[in-house]
Formats: sequence, C-alpha cells, structure tokens
Amino acid sequence: MESNMKQELLKKIESRSIVAGVVGLGYVGLPLAVEKAKAGFKTIGFDVQTSKVDAVNAGHNYIGDVVNADLEKLVKEGTLRATTDFGFIKGVDFIAICVPTPLDKHQEPDISYVRESAMEVSKYLKPGTMVVLESTTYPGTTEELIKPILENGSGLVCGKDFYLGFSPERVDPGNLIYKTKNTPKVVGAIGDDAAEVISAMYRTVLDGEIYTVSSPAVAEMEKILENTYRNINIGLVNELGRLCNEMGISVWEVIDAAKTKPYGFQAFYPGPGLGGHCIPLDPYYLTWKAREYGFHTTLIENSMVINDGQPAYCVDRAMHLLNQHKKAINGAKVLMLGVSYKQDIDDYRESPAIRVYKELKAVGAEVEYFDPWVPEFKNMYGEAGKSIPALTPEVIASYDLIMVTCAHTNVDYEMVQRNAKAIFDTKNAMKNVCPRDNIEVL
Repeated sequence: MESNMKQELLKKIESRSIVAGVVGLGYVGLPLAVEKAKAGFKTIGFDVQTSKVDAVNAGHNYIGDVVNADLEKLVKEGTLRATTDFGFIKGVDFIAICVPTPLDKHQEPDISYVRESAMEVSKYLKPGTMVVLESTTYPGTTEELIKPILENGSGLVCGKDFYLGFSPERVDPGNLIYKTKNTPKVVGAIGDDAAEVISAMYRTVLDGEIYTVSSPAVAEMEKILENTYRNINIGLVNELGRLCNEMGISVWEVIDAAKTKPYGFQAFYPGPGLGGHCIPLDPYYLTWKAREYGFHTTLIENSMVINDGQPAYCVDRAMHLLNQHKKAINGAKVLMLGVSYKQDIDDYRESPAIRVYKELKAVGAEVEYFDPWVPEFKNMYGEAGKSIPALTPEVIASYDLIMVTCAHTNVDYEMVQRNAKAIFDTKNAMKNVCPRDNIEVL
C-alpha cells in the first residue's frame, strides 16, 4: 500500500496533476501558494479572513514579496484561487499549514491556530494526501500533536494512508536576493517514503536546494536553531553596545572593524530590540519544551532578557538625551521614524519599535510616528497608532526629539538632521549624515 501511494504521488507530481492546498495566506502562505501555482499545480489557498480571500480572488496582492502581476495572472488563468471553506481539503493532494504560532501573554507557545487547523483538515482528509506543517513550533509538534489529531479525526493511518512532514518556512521579508523560490528548504517527515515524496514536491516547485533530514523533530529544531543563533548574537551586541556607551566607544565602529576578518565572524547589529515573527519567539518555544526534560537553557534565556529589555533601555537613553536639552520626557514631543520590525517592509509583527512606542507613552511622552510602509498598526496587546502623513522641515522642527527606530531607506535623513532639535538613532541609519552635532547613536 505504501509503495503504491508513493508511486502514485510521484507520478502526479511529475505530471503536475497534484492539487495543492495552503492553509493560511499570510507572509508565508501566500508566496508559497503563488510559487506552487507558477510551477503548474492547481492551487487553492484558505484563510479565515474574508478580506484576504477576496483580495486573492480579485488578483490583488497584499504581501510585499509577491509580484502583483504574477498573482493577477494566476488568478485569471484559474490556477490559483482562495476560499474560506475548509471543505476544499477534500479536493487537494498536498496541504501546507502556514498559520501563526504566537506567544501568549505568559510568553508560552500558543499553538491553538495549528491545533484548530489540524482538526479541520482531519475532517476532510482523504487517502493519498501529503500534509506538511510549515509554522514555526517546538520540536515534537508534528509527531506528538498533529499526527494524532489527523489520525483520530480522519480514521486514516499516517504513513499508510497519508504522509505527514514538517518543513520550516525561511521567508525573510524584504530580502532582495532570497525569496520563497530560491531559499533552500529543509524537509523532515514521518517515514522514508513520506520524506521522499514531500521533498519531490518541493523540488518541483522551488529552485533552492531541498535538504531532507531524518525526522520532523530535526527539522523543527533546525528552524529554532537558526533563529536562536541570531537571537543570542543580537543579545551579545546589544549588551556590548550598552557597555561601549558607558566607555565612550562606538559599538558600530567596533563591529565594522571586526567584520573585516574574512573568517570566523558574522556581523550582528544592536537596535531597539528584536522583531518579526520568528527571531524573538523561537527561543521561547525551545526553553518551554526544554523544561519538559528538566533542562534550563541558560545562555538562551540570558540573551532573551537582554533583548527584551532593549526597548526600555532605548527609552532611558532618550530620557537622558532630552535631559541634556533641559527637557523632561514627560510632556516631550517625540517622533519615531519607523515602526515595522525591519527596514523597507510593512511587517510590524513583534516590532520592537512598537514596544518603544508603548514605553514612551508610559513615561508621559507625546508620541507620534512616521512610517510610509505602515500607515497604521494595531497589535494583539491593544497598542494602536497612525502614521503622520508626511515629513517636512516644519514637522521635524516641531518635535523635541526624533527617534530613528527603523532604518527605512526612503526617508530623507539629511533633511531630518538639518531641522531636528535632537536625534536618537537606534539603527545607525544616519551613519553617513553630516554634520552630527544633534545626533546621538545607540
């Protein structure tokens, strides 16, 4: 039975007769759905948000890394469509689950979206289907959580009636070189046949290397390693940045000097904290799972403490800077430049800038922001704001302090410098701007 299912699926992959389904049409799911459709597979995307479904079906893109013309063409051809009806699962052969995996208010993994998606999939799962979880999660999720849900809900047996695997998303929003199409893909599945078939599917869709590992848990841990590695190293430079400030040394100059070494050093940079869906969250998944084994991830937890404290540290630095200008932070007019979590994108998930925004308000500052990428924001904690419409010399001059909290490249920093009373640049975005008498760098 296994070999028959394997051979049948491999034939369908080769002939492009696989119907692909993507659950979740966000930053990961929509680019993946588009690539599957571009590779010649009829693709159906699902999302609970009607607005996203309607946008896709109208050929209107809302994700920066998707080319509008590609989406419009695929929809017009009938290769790609979207739905809010989970019943679409009955008609697909490949299902990628790409739903959010946030932290709850206790900083513990919230896997409710994954669990609920798996339960819905199980109701309609048919024999001969590949199911792949792409949402970042703790090691063991695929085998310990997803597998029993799918088997119990469908009455089917994993490995015999359907294949199950994990392949972590590695999307880097705004990256000009690596997109969904050409980023190497890691695949871990339950059983060799599942690994072979799921890998074959991705090889047909993507140009990047498909690297197959021995189990879903290895693939799950691999993704967490990637982001924990970055978390720890960013924590290191954030701590060094605080020390360098006390010593009167530019940490930015130190890093520039260190990165001239052609081996053994990768440059990481300080900032107002960590943002995005993965880097700030993934270590929490690991430390949470580690407690099950009585294991304390001390180094990782220490880096998290440093990074989590960085927004408050930036506000403290802003207070001292205003004090030098004989101005209290309580009642001061502060303009933040940028609230997305990284430059030149519209993604503000877990953005440290929004933490800074909240901290500034808490100490009485009158805070506004300018971000051409994020005209308004609202997060799960209730913080919300709207960007001022434009930057002009008059606008800049009306604030007591300008804080650069995201290094967007479409901001006229020279104009900002000429007109600002004081500037606190947390991203070194104004590195090449002169004169610098009103600029303080993190």
